[in-house]
Amino acid sequence: MSISSEHRSRGKQVTSSPQMQSTIVELNVGGEMYTTTLSTLKKHPGSKLAEMFTGQPKLRTDSEGRFFIDRPGTYFKYILEYLRSNQVPTQCIQDVYKEALFYEIQPLVKQLEDSPQIFGEMVARKQFLARVPNYSENIEVMIRIARAEAVASRQSSVMVCVVRTKEDAAKCHDALNSLDMDKKSVVKFGPWKATPSVSDLLDCIKMDIEAKGYKISFQPHITEKSMWFKSYDFFYKFLFSWW
Repeated sequence: MSISSEHRSRGKQVTSSPQMQSTIVELNVGGEMYTTTLSTLKKHPGSKLAEMFTGQPKLRTDSEGRFFIDRPGTYFKYILEYLRSNQVPTQCIQDVYKEALFYEIQPLVKQLEDSPQIFGEMVARKQFLARVPNYSENIEVMIRIARAEAVASRQSSVMVCVVRTKEDAAKCHDALNSLDMDKKSVVKFGPWKATPSVSDLLDCIKMDIEAKGYKISFQPHITEKSMWFKSYDFFYKFLFSWW
């Protein structure tokens, strides 16, 4: 039997009567090979994964006739473990969470969101950053400034002003008017209404820029002219290292 004929036969089995729900299905997920049953894949009827195998399979096949899913295959094993035994993964939580969202397996999504890793990121950190005006936009501005200054240099420096309150924002504005620096090149974060401190925000900035693949560090910025304004309370120098 040819590969195409074999696949047509397999396709008929997959879409046949309920008693065929135990049909064995071969998958190629991003280059990783898996074997499971149709009933396992369709365990959660409302999921995108179940929809892929409902009716005529809505997937391409590889050269061996295996159904192909263009997703990271490494993490699909954790998806299968959950479908087979309701076992919630304890490894690669962030990556498995992305896959659970893609396949729309809501019970797994909910259980992962209750895990310390996802809870801390989604509920604590991201909720805080959502209260910092223009946080994501400012991260991109920092990266653009650093890249613009990277010509023939090992490091780029970006000046950041972090203000926790409106009162600090006013003092920072006065300091900017007095200090010898280009105001347009200073990226301002804050003020915000949330418990986390300036040091917490600085850690978040470093974390999110590192997540984009950059090597970065920061330190308080102090100049001779900053004594009266105590600009070290507001200004920080972020260093991007290129090599």
